[in-house]
Amino acid sequence: MRIVLKLLLTLLKILGWATGILFVVYFFNLDQKLLGWAYVQVNRIFDRKKQDIKF
Repeated sequence: MRIVLKLLLTLLKILGWATGILFVVYFFNLDQKLLGWAYVQVNRIFDRKKQDIKF
């Protein structure tokens, strides 16, 4: 019984931390900020490439 309670407490702690982290990401819109930064970096890489378009 004690092992089960310890396991449940550990699981609740992990779920609490995960919920807190996901809330911070959601509240500050960090996922879209990260994707916006990555989009700019990818565009810089591809804008430097020489275009090889033939019609």
